[in-house]
Amino acid sequence: MPNPNIHAQPPLEFIPSQFDPLVFGAVRSLLPTWRRWRVGITDIEVSNLETLAQLYKQFQDGKIRLLIAFRHPSTNDPYSMADMLWRQVSQTMRQQGIPVKAPIHAHFIYDRGIPLWAGKFVGWLYSRLGGTPIRRGKVDLMGLRSIRELFANGQFPMAAAPEGATNGHNEIVSPIEPGIAQFGFWCVEDLHKAGRTEQVLIVPIGIQYRYVEPPWDLVEQLLSRLELESGLVPEAAAVGGSEGDYPKGGTASHRQTLLYRRLYRLGEHLLTLMEQFYKKFYGQSFPAVPAAASTSSAEGSPDPSLLSSNEQLAHRLQALLSAALSVAEQFFDLPPKGNLSDRCRRLEQAGWDRIYREDLKQIEALSPVERGLADRVAEEADLRLWHMRLVETFVSVTGHYVAEKLTVERFAETTLLLWDMVTRIKGKSPFPRPKLGQQQVKMTVGAPISVSDYWEAYQSSRRQAVATLTKELQTVMEEAAKA
Repeated sequence: MPNPNIHAQPPLEFIPSQFDPLVFGAVRSLLPTWRRWRVGITDIEVSNLETLAQLYKQFQDGKIRLLIAFRHPSTNDPYSMADMLWRQVSQTMRQQGIPVKAPIHAHFIYDRGIPLWAGKFVGWLYSRLGGTPIRRGKVDLMGLRSIRELFANGQFPMAAAPEGATNGHNEIVSPIEPGIAQFGFWCVEDLHKAGRTEQVLIVPIGIQYRYVEPPWDLVEQLLSRLELESGLVPEAAAVGGSEGDYPKGGTASHRQTLLYRRLYRLGEHLLTLMEQFYKKFYGQSFPAVPAAASTSSAEGSPDPSLLSSNEQLAHRLQALLSAALSVAEQFFDLPPKGNLSDRCRRLEQAGWDRIYREDLKQIEALSPVERGLADRVAEEADLRLWHMRLVETFVSVTGHYVAEKLTVERFAETTLLLWDMVTRIKGKSPFPRPKLGQQQVKMTVGAPISVSDYWEAYQSSRRQAVATLTKELQTVMEEAAKA
C-alpha cells in the first residue's frame, strides 16, 4: 500500500554549517542530563585522552589539521563523542597545563538523510552545532566543497564516522569508506597551494558499549515477543537439545546456550520466510547452500555442528540480502555493483531522485493531475526503498557473531537487529528501540595517522595512496574495536 505521507518534493537543499555559540552552549549544558536519563548512558571512560589533548593543543597552535575518525556501532555515538570532547578533553588539557581555547569541539560530517527521518529541527540543530551534510549515493559537489573548506580552514577539527553508518555491532567494523582518506589528501593539497605547513592527521577513536547490569531477562522477553510476532512458540523447550549439544569448556551457562539456540531458530525462521517471500512474489532464486566443512572446536566455543550451521546460515543470509537489493535495483534500473553498503547507497539516491525532484523546483505551479502523477512516482520509489532499508540493517551481520562469544552485548545487539527487521516488515519505524538497560561506554584514542606522510605516494598514484591509507585506517579501527 502506498505511503500517504510520501509526496513528490523539490530537490533537497544543502544545509550550510553555521556554528552558533549560543546553541552550542545550550546543548552542552543539557547533554549530561539528557544522556543519563533519556539515552541511558551512565558513564563514559576514555583511554589515552592525553593524546587527543595534545592534538587539540597542536591544532590550536596552528601546527596541524585534524580529523577525528570514530567507530559508529550505535546511534548513541554522538552523545559519547560530545562528552569526550566537551568535558573530558577540556579537563585533561587543564590537568596537563595546556591553555584551553574554548570551545573544544569539532565540525562533524553527517548523512543528509538524517533530517528527512528525524525532522527538520535536527538539520537546523546540526547546522548550528557546526555539522556539514553529505549525500553518499552521488557526487555531492556542495557537500564535498563544504567538507574540504572546513577541513583546511574550519574553526575546529573535523569528525566523521569512516564506516559511513551504524552497524549495530560493538566488535565488528564495517568496511571503511575511502572518502575519509580522500578528504585528508584534499586538505594536504589545499595547504600546499596556500603555502601552509600544517601536518594533516587522522586520529582513530574506538567506541564500545557495555551494560551496567547484564539484561538477560529483558533480552529473553524481547526474543519471546519476536518469536510470537514471527509465528513461533516462544518456549525454550521448543528447541530441545541435550547436554552434549551445549558449548564445551564451561564458559557458557545452560541458559545462554538455550537462549542462543532460540535466537538461531528465530533467525533461521525469518530467513526462510523472507526467502519464500522473494521467491513467490518477486521471482528471485537462491543458490543451493554448500555443505559446510566441519570446524574443530576450540575450548569455550560452540560445537562443530553449530559452527557448521552458522556458516550455512551466513551463506543464505548474504544471498537473501543480495536478492532483496536486486528487486529494488531492477525497479530503478541499476546494476548490482559493489558491496552491500555501496548498493544500498546508490538505491537510496535513486529513490531520492524520484521523491526530491530536480525538475520540480516550482512544484506549486503543477496542475493537480501533474502533482498526482509526481506523487505516484514518489510513492512507488519509497515502496522499493523498503527492500533497501531491510538490507542496510544487516550489512554487517555475519551469522556467527553471537556463537563466537556468548556475551549479553552480542545477544542484545543481534536481537535488536531482528527487532528492526520485524518492525520494518510490519510497516512501522524501528525507532525508538526497546531499552534493555543502562550502559557504560569505553572509548579508546588511537595513535594518529599522518596523511602528510602519504603525500608523495598520492602524487604518484592517487588511487593507490587512497587505498593504502584506507586499509591502514581499517586496521587501526579494527584494533580499537577489540581493545
